[in-house]
Amino acid sequence: MHLFRNILFYTLLFFISFSGLHAQHINSSFLPKKDTANIYKQMFNDRTDDLMENHPADDIYNHIWTSERLNPYKIPIDSLPDTVKIDCRHFTIPVHGIVTSDFGPRRYRYHYGTDLRLNVGDTVVAAFSGRIRIVDYEARGYGHYVVIRHENGLETVYAHLSKVLVQLDQNVKSGELIALGGNTGHSTGPHLHLEVRYLGNAFNSASLINYHTGKVHNDTYLITKSKSFYYQQAVAQAKKAQTRVKYYTVRRGDNLGEIAARNGTSVKNLCRLNGIKEKKLLQLGQKLRVM
Repeated sequence: MHLFRNILFYTLLFFISFSGLHAQHINSSFLPKKDTANIYKQMFNDRTDDLMENHPADDIYNHIWTSERLNPYKIPIDSLPDTVKIDCRHFTIPVHGIVTSDFGPRRYRYHYGTDLRLNVGDTVVAAFSGRIRIVDYEARGYGHYVVIRHENGLETVYAHLSKVLVQLDQNVKSGELIALGGNTGHSTGPHLHLEVRYLGNAFNSASLINYHTGKVHNDTYLITKSKSFYYQQAVAQAKKAQTRVKYYTVRRGDNLGEIAARNGTSVKNLCRLNGIKEKKLLQLGQKLRVM
């Protein structure tokens, strides 16, 4: 009788344990899946949460880590919160050099960084502590360049380097040597092209860094859609305008009247677009803007 009770007890115990595990397995299959498409919306709309203090950089970037593209995130400005607080303590100026070109529009394109003068072989250091996300080379662009994702949520780009001294996925400290300055890629002279980005979107680093003193303006920087990314609308408008631009190459026997009629415009408009007078003699092969 005693043996029968023991067998019954352990049988019931096994059945209860098995049922609990089975139920747990079944219930887990009904757990809601994480909606990665809306992760930024959920994070940014949480007004009770301090984005910078409670979300490490990996969470802000939705755990996207790739060395394939500079901006793999494709997060539109409208999806960003109105303000984001960035911890700027422990900053180190990457290069002590004179600014040779500011952030802003150039003749044919937008310049998304700040250029700092240096000599080939000068040391370049990390602005903040972080992890190396990209080490790459672009013959017609950045030349040798490095991208670091920082613990405070920013990413920095260091371009036109002569030699890279770090490797992918390497952790670096603020002020640590990462490269030597150079003149590689699309460059008109030795300099460091420095970019500061948040979720792939560049902003004017001069609003964060005082390049005269080599220090940040404040220990905390506030990223705002209206001030930090003010240029985005102008860039979009410029790109839209470029798609409407049309040119005509002057052929033998052409005159302004014929060119205007052929392209659905007027002689007066051709003169305005090209800064010429109606009696201007046209040259064979000359390009005229007609739209």
